[in-house]
Amino acid sequence: MAQKTAKKYSRIAWLYDTFEYPFEMMLFQKLRAEAISCAKGKTLEVGVGTGKNLPYYSPEIELTAVDFSAGMLKVALEKHKDIPLKGLTLLEMDIQNLSFEDNSFDTVVSTFVFCTVPNPIAGLRELHRVLKPSGKAIFLEHMKSSNFLINVHLYIMNMFSTMILGTSMIRETQKNIESAGFTIQSVDNKAFDIVRLIVAGKK
Repeated sequence: MAQKTAKKYSRIAWLYDTFEYPFEMMLFQKLRAEAISCAKGKTLEVGVGTGKNLPYYSPEIELTAVDFSAGMLKVALEKHKDIPLKGLTLLEMDIQNLSFEDNSFDTVVSTFVFCTVPNPIAGLRELHRVLKPSGKAIFLEHMKSSNFLINVHLYIMNMFSTMILGTSMIRETQKNIESAGFTIQSVDNKAFDIVRLIVAGKK
C-alpha cells in the first residue's frame, strides 16, 4: 500500500506545489512557520514532500528529512539545495519502518502527513520510538472534525481524495497520536478543528 501511494505522489510531484499554492498562501505558510519554530536540536521531519517546511528551520537545526516518494524528494532537493542549515540530510524512507535507532531525535515534525500514511498508528509508533524521552513531537495535521455538518463535507471530499492520492480527510489523528503512546501537551485549533497544531511528549 505504501509503495502504491508513493508512486502516486511521485507522478504528480512536478505540479504538487502549483496545486496547493492557494492553500499555502491563504493559511498553510503561516502555520508551517509557527510549527517549525518549535523545533530544537537534532530534528527529524517525516513526509517532507517538496520541502515546504525547510525555509522555516533555524540555521542551527541539524535536520534529517524523509519521504517515501522519490519524486517529491527530487523536487525538494532541487528547490532547497541552498538552504543554510547546520546539517540537512534528505532520505527516501517509509515512516512506518524508520531505519533510525531508538531515542535518536530531540524533535520530530510532521505536517499534513498522517492523512496519507497507510497505517497511521504504525507510523506514529515509529516516531515515538525514535524520539528521545525528553523530546518533543510537533504535528500540524488536518483531521475529522467534532462538528457533524463539517464532517458531511469532509466525507464527500474523502471519496475523491482517497481515490486520487490515498489521502483521507476523516482520520482521527489526535486520537491516533495518543494511541501510539504520546502524551499530548497542547492542541491549537487552526481552521475550526479540522487543522490542529498538536505538541506531544513521550510517555
